[in-house]
Amino acid sequence: MRTLVECVPNFSEGRDRAVIDAIADAIRKAPGCTLLDVDPGASTNRTVYTFVGAPEAVVEGALAGARVARARIDMRTQKGEHPRVGALDVCPFVPVAGVTMDDCVALANEFARRAAEALSVPVFLYGYAARAEHRRTLQQIRAGEYEGLAARLARPEWKPDYGPSAFVPEWGATCAGARDFLIAYNVNVLGTKEQAHRIALDIREAGRGPGQPGLLKAVRAIGWWVEEYGVAQVSINLEDYKTTPPHVAFEACRERARSLGLAVAGSELVGLIPLQALLAAADHYIAKEGLFILDERQKIRLAVERLGLSSVSPFVPGKRIIEHMVQKRSDEPLASMSVRAFVEELGSRSPAPGGGSASALVAAMGAALGAMVGWMTYGKRKFEAKDAAMRRLIPPLDEAMKALLPLIDQDTRAFDAYLAAVAMPKQAAAEQQARHAAMQSGLVAAVRVPLEVMRTADRCWDAMLEMASEGNFASRSDLEVGARALEAGIWGASRNVAINLPGIEDEAFRRATGEEAERLAARAAAMRERVLATLAAREE
Repeated sequence: MRTLVECVPNFSEGRDRAVIDAIADAIRKAPGCTLLDVDPGASTNRTVYTFVGAPEAVVEGALAGARVARARIDMRTQKGEHPRVGALDVCPFVPVAGVTMDDCVALANEFARRAAEALSVPVFLYGYAARAEHRRTLQQIRAGEYEGLAARLARPEWKPDYGPSAFVPEWGATCAGARDFLIAYNVNVLGTKEQAHRIALDIREAGRGPGQPGLLKAVRAIGWWVEEYGVAQVSINLEDYKTTPPHVAFEACRERARSLGLAVAGSELVGLIPLQALLAAADHYIAKEGLFILDERQKIRLAVERLGLSSVSPFVPGKRIIEHMVQKRSDEPLASMSVRAFVEELGSRSPAPGGGSASALVAAMGAALGAMVGWMTYGKRKFEAKDAAMRRLIPPLDEAMKALLPLIDQDTRAFDAYLAAVAMPKQAAAEQQARHAAMQSGLVAAVRVPLEVMRTADRCWDAMLEMASEGNFASRSDLEVGARALEAGIWGASRNVAINLPGIEDEAFRRATGEEAERLAARAAAMRERVLATLAAREE
């Protein structure tokens, strides 16, 4: 698996375009780094940079940006709405793929050590990298901000983790840490800074202090005024968007604003957002409003509209959603191919991809055709009475179609792993033992993937059969092809199970798997005939 770390350094400069661009260029030119987003704010006088890369690359990228900041930013003249302690105020490392939080803690330490040595500046560790409870959070380290930093550095308990304890006036200090994915999210309030701050106190987890907790978990928030927008904002950090997603924070702000006689006018995302967070928002509004939307693009559009994410600047999914910026399907090379390329690869002088991958694709096409017939029925005035049925029948077919596509690549990977085990050395007894264990593991994987193809495709049959009764009859040939394709995919997967089962030594696994595969294949043949018979009866 490709290793990928996100780094989101926040520099205390949001107005001087030359400085902002110079830092961006330094990060962009760092080998192995991909700069995804640069988000400056004039009122906050702060710019958030988001870039990704392999672990060692992101450390180099952060150091490159820090070197420019050391030469170009002077904290003695810096003023802004956002709390800060230094020129490079905060530099978090976030695990994305193939890395752990412990890996990111190590990266934070590596960056902090090298930055302190190269720039002669104090660096504090925070978040998962923190070494002391009294300086685990940014709020704790930033207390008193830059203006109070000199006095804090003189106290033994505030000796930096790296670098000098002496105050560096032109720099201040830097906070380096490791954290989960954080969403920086601002809700626009047509009111005053003070009113926005009252809302922030109500919703943030810390609330108004001891004994007065706020409404939302894993949320930090303050209120401020943004001159360039002409609105107040509740500035929110969603520290765990799975606990409190953006739509929950937005609705909480709107409810509190309503109680104060104020209006909320959309919201603003700072930096990037995971796709899952937007889809969760879409699902919330779909359920709340009784909508029927399955297409991912339409879900994103609904979330953007309901949250007002384009209220102060256009929200462009390709530039804001992290999965759209980083190729999410890089681990699915076959499923991402063009039809022509896949078929040519299938017909090449190579054992993989083979029948297993082809079976997954054929089954996916069968489910897709069933869904298509549903869409050719839903929303048409002449079939309006069938809308409720289509809302029920399309989703399982759509879900199966999407679940089958990754199995195209998984089947080929499982077979490749088995071939790699066969090629392992087998001279010494220990080598033979390791090779045998790897081959057994490879065979089990080579069976489990096509079995999952069968199970996933099998979930389509009830919807396919009812679609034969309720779907647009003008599309009957599409459903006929879909039923045969679905059954063919299941049959093909069953043959891949059967050819690999005999080599597996676990008798209980072999028996249970063989019986399940035979049952699913027999059911597929029977259900295919029922779908075709139902369509034929409608024709008479």
